[in-house]
Amino acid sequence: MSELKVGSLAPDFTALTDAGEKLTLSSLKGRKVVLYFYPKAGTPGCTTEACSFREEMPRIEAADATVLGASPDPVNRVSKFRQKFNLPFTLLADEDHSVAEKYGVWVEKSNYGKTYMGVERTTFVIAPDGSIASIFRKVKVNGHTEDVLAALQKIS
Repeated sequence: MSELKVGSLAPDFTALTDAGEKLTLSSLKGRKVVLYFYPKAGTPGCTTEACSFREEMPRIEAADATVLGASPDPVNRVSKFRQKFNLPFTLLADEDHSVAEKYGVWVEKSNYGKTYMGVERTTFVIAPDGSIASIFRKVKVNGHTEDVLAALQKIS
């Protein structure tokens, strides 16, 4: 699979939400979508990132955008994460990491000399026509939401 680039069509997918319902990306066509991938619900960086999106939801909604957070966690874990931090957006349970694979963010990682497969923290901003408007790879959590808001403003 070739690496996704700005201008590429965002790969369609169907995944389970934190409510255990199926959500298909193409059902959101006509809206801007912020699709962010995070490694694990409840960990410090992932919590900071999710809460940052929560705090900026009024500005994100004013930009007519929908936020989706995706991790390889099971439905019950993303559901508890969403409830615990009162997140006003949908989380996706990508347990088989098929969505992460389609987006090229299921990668080999290493920690303390041990290699394993996991999610590379990445955000895709998808335009209403379904094309990728912006890609933020290897996201540093602090200040990231501001970068996403700036990218949303550039989409007409």
